[in-house]
Amino acid sequence: MPTDHRRRFGAAGEEAAADWYRAAGYDVLDRNWRCREGELDIVARRDRVIVFCEVKARRSDAFGAPVEAMTATKQARIHGLALRWLAARAVRTRDLRFDVASVRPAARGGLTVEVLEGAF
Repeated sequence: MPTDHRRRFGAAGEEAAADWYRAAGYDVLDRNWRCREGELDIVARRDRVIVFCEVKARRSDAFGAPVEAMTATKQARIHGLALRWLAARAVRTRDLRFDVASVRPAARGGLTVEVLEGAF
């Protein structure tokens, strides 16, 4: 179970990623959307494209880059969660994208966010 310190870092990473999307001209539609099957970190929209973003925050690359934590099993789970979100919101679109945001501490404080658009 994550410690409070880890949860705070993860929450800060999700906030930094949401800020990245806003700065890039997206509307953040949902954050930490939950259902029985799991949670979507960020759901955003720009124009007609709905983006589902999984945020991976790590303090170092000692165990690999944050994006490397996205296994095929996690990708499949997020696809299923996206379908649930679309059904719950009665959203109909073919323009979907799945991103991964890697968040790390910045050299001079704060956080750096790298978004891999269309990651899977």
